Amino acid sequence: MNAQTRTIRALTARDALRQVRVEMGEDAVILSNRRVGDHVEIVAAAPAALAQLEQGGKNNEEKENVSQLMKEIRRLQSDLQGQLVSLATPTAHATKKGKIQRSMVRMGFSSALTEQILDQMPEQAGLSWVTQVLERNLCALRGDETIVGGGGVFALVGPTGVGKTTTTAKLAARAVVRYGAARVGLVTTDSYRVGAHEQLRVYGRILGVPVHTVKDAADLKTTLNGLRDKHLVLVDTMGMGQRDGRVQEQNDQLDSLGVRRLLLLNATCNLHTLEDVVRVYRTPNVLGCIPTKLDEALAMGGVLDVAIRHRLPLCYVANGQRVPEDLREANLMALLQATFNSLEMVGYNIALPLEFSLENGGLSHA
Repeated sequence: MNAQTRTIRALTARDALRQVRVEMGEDAVILSNRRVGDHVEIVAAAPAALAQLEQGGKNNEEKENVSQLMKEIRRLQSDLQGQLVSLATPTAHATKKGKIQRSMVRMGFSSALTEQILDQMPEQAGLSWVTQVLERNLCALRGDETIVGGGGVFALVGPTGVGKTTTTAKLAARAVVRYGAARVGLVTTDSYRVGAHEQLRVYGRILGVPVHTVKDAADLKTTLNGLRDKHLVLVDTMGMGQRDGRVQEQNDQLDSLGVRRLLLLNATCNLHTLEDVVRVYRTPNVLGCIPTKLDEALAMGGVLDVAIRHRLPLCYVANGQRVPEDLREANLMALLQATFNSLEMVGYNIALPLEFSLENGGLSHA
């Protein structure tokens, strides 16, 4: 390629056009553009190259042919530069999508789910459309109807500190109000943590419901057989981190007895931790989830994200320690609105100046 034509490569069309103007002037002619791997490649010609072409031709017929060729080149140049400018300049729609994307990621939603939703967002749509799509893809069970009203045996499972004992007491209180203490059973398998079963016994005494402590699978089977006349039996399980090998043993034990589960998810945890928890604790007998600690959580997108991607119904949400007040059925739209409004109340302050450059093996002010 001669000196009057250049091939420019850059990461974006905007950067390539900027480089063409710097190296060849504002009047440079774009001859072609294409994507090469991760780069944009532009072939540009200096104005002098076209001037030489215009002066070519030995007779009138050749000059006319050259003239027609130049008109076509300039028309193509105009079309091509218009396309490049549109690629280099973000549209209002792209800017709006970028803003929503950044907000969703800050709220805890995964990049994968965010991109999947925004790729389908109509040009005239906005945050309201995104909220409606999220609501449509979330599932909520009416806990008072399915669990408290439906009855049966339910085990509350999840990592240590997620609020299983308190949530067990909240559910038991709802059942006692509707059916009386005599129709409710409480069981705890947490005989390892100091004071764990005693905490549930305190709630049990307040509610007038005896608490049964079991030590192993055989003991649990015998206890559940003895509580068959109860309308609702709630099992408060031992808290274990999702990386604990005993989680699988607990899953197998409860599955063998046909015990349905409610998975408690700590809304203050990050998305990666929640994903790990669901992956380990989820079995076909997990009826749904109960997000907890909503009163402590700022960005609740993570717990909603895993609920959507794992098709995990929300049964209740827990937003405090009070028994039984701080437990309510999941209202999806209210939950989403609270999620999108939460970050508006918080500002991010940093201490200035920051240090960025490295000199002599240490940080120094740039």
